[in-house]
Amino acid sequence: MESNSRRVSKFKKICVFCGSHPGHRKVFSDAAIHLGNELVNRKIDLVYGGGSVGLMGLISQRVYDGGCHVLGVIPKALVPIEISGEPVGEVKVVSDMHERKAEMARVAEAFIALPGGYGTMEELLEMITWAQLGIHKKPVGLLNIDGYYDSLLTLFDKGVEEGFIKPSARHIVLSAPTANELLTKMEEYAPFDDNVAPHESWQMEQLGTYPTERNT
Repeated sequence: MESNSRRVSKFKKICVFCGSHPGHRKVFSDAAIHLGNELVNRKIDLVYGGGSVGLMGLISQRVYDGGCHVLGVIPKALVPIEISGEPVGEVKVVSDMHERKAEMARVAEAFIALPGGYGTMEELLEMITWAQLGIHKKPVGLLNIDGYYDSLLTLFDKGVEEGFIKPSARHIVLSAPTANELLTKMEEYAPFDDNVAPHESWQMEQLGTYPTERNT
C-alpha cells in the first residue's frame, strides 16, 4: 500500500525511466500512477523521457496534476512519436539519445526504473555503470512490479557469482515492489565508494552528487 501522508524528501528531482507503452496488464499502469503519487507526497519533481504516451504519460500527468514540476527531455526525432497532443510540463528537445541521458543525469538526484523495454533497461544500466565507474554518486532503484525485474536481478547475482560484478557493486542496485519501499531505501542509500576511478577524475561536476539534506 502506498503512503498518503505528505513528507519532504532529501531529493528534489528524481529521474524515472519507463516505457512508452503501458504493458499488457493494468498492474503496470497502476504502478506508474502510484509512483507519481509518492513523488507528489514527498514533493519531488519529475525528470523523465518527455513522452505523453504509455507509462511515461501516466506518471508525468500524475506528477504535474499533483503540483510538482515535470521536465521531459526528448530527442527531436522522437517528438512526433512519443508526444501525443499537448506536452506535459516543461519539455526540452535535444539532438540525440546521448544528450537526452546526459541531461537527465545532470538534472536528477536519483534514478528509478519502472517496467519498460530495451530503452528503459539501457538507460538503467548506463546509470548503474556510471555509479560503478564513479561518474556519479546517486542512487539507482528498480521498481520491481509483480516480479518484472526478477530475471534481471538474478542476472546481476549471476554476474557476482561468476566474478564479473564485484559484490560491493551489486549493492548499487536497489529494488522494491512498491514505490514507498523503494524511495525509503533510496533515502537511506550510502553512495558506492569502490569506484573504478575517483569521482573527481571524471571532471563531470555537472552531474552532481548524492544529496545529504533537503533545502526547505
